Amino acid sequence: MTEANVLLRNRLRQVLGPILATPLHPQWLIVKHGRERTDWVSRRAVGIVLDIGCADGSIRKSLTRISEYHGLDYPSTAEGLYGTRPEIFGDARRLPFQDRSFDTVMLLDVLEHVPDPELALNEASRVLRLGGHLLLTIPFAYPLHDQPHDYQRLTEHGLARRIHQAGLHLELIQPVGLTAEVASANLSMALAQGGIDAITNRSWRMLWLPLLPFAIVLVNVLGWCFGRMWPTQQMMPGAYFVEAVRLND
Repeated sequence: MTEANVLLRNRLRQVLGPILATPLHPQWLIVKHGRERTDWVSRRAVGIVLDIGCADGSIRKSLTRISEYHGLDYPSTAEGLYGTRPEIFGDARRLPFQDRSFDTVMLLDVLEHVPDPELALNEASRVLRLGGHLLLTIPFAYPLHDQPHDYQRLTEHGLARRIHQAGLHLELIQPVGLTAEVASANLSMALAQGGIDAITNRSWRMLWLPLLPFAIVLVNVLGWCFGRMWPTQQMMPGAYFVEAVRLND
């Protein structure tokens, strides 16, 4: 993806912000998953919390059952990608904390960006107190993002295996997103990316741009309707919510 392409994407993200909650937006069908994630985490996060890959730490204000919050992010990600400055700079694969330091460790949409996810899970397990919980969310059927640092997608079986190998007890793997909605959301985002590519490449396909908003609305609305007519989920979820607990040393 060229620099011009990235700049245009970022600019459009700002311009389209006000219509994020409408079918006009390419990500309309997945926006609600962000709200679901916040609610899911806020019900489970307790005590002393470590938020790995915290970005701007915006989720902190939703955590009403915690006593302390510590946000950690990788330097090049925090400053270079998001323009944020977390409380702690660090690497998920080598956490700068002692064993058994936290009641809750969060990896929210982070694990796909870690080159060695097994190391990150081992470290999360190490710094959890006995009885402490790991809260993890990870996309599955979702486009590449934050490239070149997007390294993997894991099925629920791959997640379960890695959670077990890290010495944690798996309590929950929750698929998120109806398959029809997920498929439609990806098509909407593909249409939007095609428009961005046409503009940056000055392609003749720019002639189709006036029809693009109508196509995105149609795809979104049909995806919403089909999702409720045939509410399949297991085949191709958009993401997974995972909860695991450290039961022993």
